[in-house]
Amino acid sequence: MASIPITSPVAGEQPGGPNNYRFALTALTSLFFMWGFITCLNDILIPYLKLLFDLNYTQAMLIQFCFFSAYFVVSVPAGMLVSRIGYKSGIVTGLLIAGAGCLLFVPAAAMHVYGMFLFALFVLASGITILQVAANPYVSVMGKPETASSRLTMTQAFNSLGTTVAPFFGAWLIFGGMNAPQPVAGEITESTVQIPYLILAASLIVLAIIFAWLKLPAMGKKDASEALPIGGEAWKQRHLVLGALGIFVYVGAEVGIGSFLAIYLSMPEIGGMTAAAASHYISWYFGGAMVGRFIGAAVMQKLNPGKVLAFNALMAVLLLALTILSSGKLAMWSLLLVGLCNSIMFPTIFSLAIAGLKQYTSQGSGILCLAIVGGAILPLLQGMLADQIGVQLAFILPLVCYLYIAFYGLKGCIPQATITSKE
Repeated sequence: MASIPITSPVAGEQPGGPNNYRFALTALTSLFFMWGFITCLNDILIPYLKLLFDLNYTQAMLIQFCFFSAYFVVSVPAGMLVSRIGYKSGIVTGLLIAGAGCLLFVPAAAMHVYGMFLFALFVLASGITILQVAANPYVSVMGKPETASSRLTMTQAFNSLGTTVAPFFGAWLIFGGMNAPQPVAGEITESTVQIPYLILAASLIVLAIIFAWLKLPAMGKKDASEALPIGGEAWKQRHLVLGALGIFVYVGAEVGIGSFLAIYLSMPEIGGMTAAAASHYISWYFGGAMVGRFIGAAVMQKLNPGKVLAFNALMAVLLLALTILSSGKLAMWSLLLVGLCNSIMFPTIFSLAIAGLKQYTSQGSGILCLAIVGGAILPLLQGMLADQIGVQLAFILPLVCYLYIAFYGLKGCIPQATITSKE
């Protein structure tokens, strides 16, 4: 769910016709599934490592901090790399680095050091960042510009399919299945977390080999300096800057809610279930986003994207208010339904923020990519709040985030100035 520098094919290259685009888009869909799957596993890893290392909520949220801080640290060099080697080679590079990150979970578990887990997550996320810097703009330029938002929303739906499947996989391998009793630290072995990430490492390496072999349209190589999100005309565009803040708060809210779901549903006054059973319900949260994206891809062909965004954000605000003020099944399901509201937010904010940037689209996309660091910062702040006022009341932070997104959909996304194209 990252935004990235969008670049054009190199002069003289022929990316191929509609049929070639169709095949390439089909191949790219597997990548969206894979990084959604991996990202969602963090939500299973949080209660596991919290139990294993006896962490407070702030310490547990360092998992998301290390993972999503990679977007901020690696995005600019990743954009420069992809500009030099092209989208296809960028995808292969990202897959191999992500695979190396998964392999680092083996020594991390053997050494029983929390810091090693955090380092492995950073390396894994660095690979995914490169992957997204290459794959997201690849999708954007494969077709008509006016349908880019719909196309991104559709591919993001397969990202959500990965996040929907991952909780079942993670809960089964890490916690021993939905009906398993609540584990204690002494019962968790090294292989508990090694096996899932070894399987992922093998899958990522196989995907890298497949993409290296596939004949895909040659796109993405250009002057790397044009995509640098530092200074320049793009920063003068109000709708882009406000959109970057929208990406920051959206990713922070989505990740924060997902990170606390298993913990929240395990609380006696909410779900009163084991961590294994609670982990399965994360699929409802991300499954709602998947269903909503398939619907949203069609709806936004007809309705104004900004208004759809504002409507979804206001519904999320109402659901979060309900989960904060209630208990039991009502509090549980009102939080899970926020996933449905999330469905179209990322691709819609992204598309609205880069609208009309013309030759500065690459730079604008780089700015949005840096804003994904909200997934590192806001969950950590939510963890601090949870330590001070409790997990349930801490959901006030994502509620405020969705209020801002509603404002952006209604007012903030409207361009205030027109950029003149270069001759």
